[in-house]
Amino acid sequence: MLTSTKNPLVKQLRSLSESAKDRKEQGLFLVEGTHALIEAIATAYPLSIVCCTEKWIAVNPDLYEQITTIDEIKRLEIVSEDVLQAIATTKNPDGVIAAALMPSRKIAQIQSLGLALETIQDPGNIGAIVRSAVAVGIDGMLVSSDSVDLTNPKIIRATAGQWFRCAMQTSTDIADDIRKLQAQGVKVIATLANATKTYWDYDFTQPTLILLGNEGNGLSQELIELADEAVSIPQSDRVESLNVAICAALLLYEAKRQRS
Repeated sequence: MLTSTKNPLVKQLRSLSESAKDRKEQGLFLVEGTHALIEAIATAYPLSIVCCTEKWIAVNPDLYEQITTIDEIKRLEIVSEDVLQAIATTKNPDGVIAAALMPSRKIAQIQSLGLALETIQDPGNIGAIVRSAVAVGIDGMLVSSDSVDLTNPKIIRATAGQWFRCAMQTSTDIADDIRKLQAQGVKVIATLANATKTYWDYDFTQPTLILLGNEGNGLSQELIELADEAVSIPQSDRVESLNVAICAALLLYEAKRQRS
């Protein structure tokens, strides 16, 4: 059993939670908690390191046995509660933390319904958007490179394990990627507070990419001008704006309603 919080493995894994640069250099990111681990295994996502406590093994013997059979896992460590706490980014970890390989850079194939997120800074927002996206069943999601890093541990946690079921791509030139989708026949809609057309009036049965912008500033003028149409979300005059994750859920579920 690994009991020293000064062990190099602790420092290595802890750095994955603190720095996108370290995640990139190591080619790994943190997966915290039983539920996230189950989803990673269920989707055959490649894991490299797994650390768990004896108490966790006693509660999850079948899952632990399954982990021991995964050839891709290079290191499986039983650790003390103190060591796990030293690695974790949460106050009350449930007994298991893993390190997974960084996602591949393959292009998200958006043919029917997708999202494009521009300069989203709150990992909780992206996590909530991912949950809605998976629930609705979108093809994929483009995320601008100036948004919060997609392997941020707070995003992984906020998705409740659904991170592994959503095709996501960090885009270094999101405008260009949007143009390519338009050339393939995908209609692009911008969400604007002053748009005269509401999202209820848009025809979501056609191939559609939904644009969502920064929490404070919304979409850039460049993406607004790229959009084929703009829609608004009706709301009381007493409310200035809605949370971007709420906006995403409303539009996605309207698309699902129409397509049903």
